[in-house]
Amino acid sequence: MNSLRAGWRLVRALLHALAGWCTIVLRFPRMNEPQREAAVQAWAQRMLQVLGVGLQVRGTAPARGPLMLVANHISWLDILVMHAARHCRFVAKSDVRHWPLIGRLATGGGTVYIERGSRRDAMRVVHRMADSLRAGEILAVFPEGTTSDGVALLPFHANLVQAAISADAPVLPVGLSFVDAATGRTSLTPCYIGDDTLVGSLWRTLSGPPLAAVVSYGTPQRSQGRDRRAWARDLRAAVEELRQD
Repeated sequence: MNSLRAGWRLVRALLHALAGWCTIVLRFPRMNEPQREAAVQAWAQRMLQVLGVGLQVRGTAPARGPLMLVANHISWLDILVMHAARHCRFVAKSDVRHWPLIGRLATGGGTVYIERGSRRDAMRVVHRMADSLRAGEILAVFPEGTTSDGVALLPFHANLVQAAISADAPVLPVGLSFVDAATGRTSLTPCYIGDDTLVGSLWRTLSGPPLAAVVSYGTPQRSQGRDRRAWARDLRAAVEELRQD
């Protein structure tokens, strides 16, 4: 029964992804920016429903930018979850751009790509992020740089925090977690680490017990004279606290 349910969910998810692709190609050119953002958020909310993942939002979602969101990174679901809670532009590794269908959806959602390990590209992205913040946008980054198991938090890379310092923009810590919908206990089902494949993680999520994604918004911070490394350490501590609540 679990396999049948998972197969049906997968078919529905693919159809919904194709519908999103059609929206980007056919409708986005006729939409203004707020309409696009609303469409992306509604699409993400519906995709979570199709996948059988509930959404719990704690704290207050940001109403407007300029603002940078910094969150821990657990799964390929994280971007969907954060879009469903509040539309934002993501900074993601360039590999995502080339994922079948997902890459087109991510690009349509406004993702900014960065070449992992390229110092020159990192500086280009930092400048672009600072410009976006000055324009009043909401950006989201995963400062761990990769996914973790959702239990332990990896160190935060400080480079991307420099964009908020350069633009004199606030940063909002965000804690992400996945729990069993029935028991409320932490679930490792959607984790995407180590030797996990995207397909394997997706199938575990579809065939496992119902999940809930928890998005915990903290309190916006200003740099207040801190350099990027000191601020990154303090932001990591804030995200860690949000994950424990």
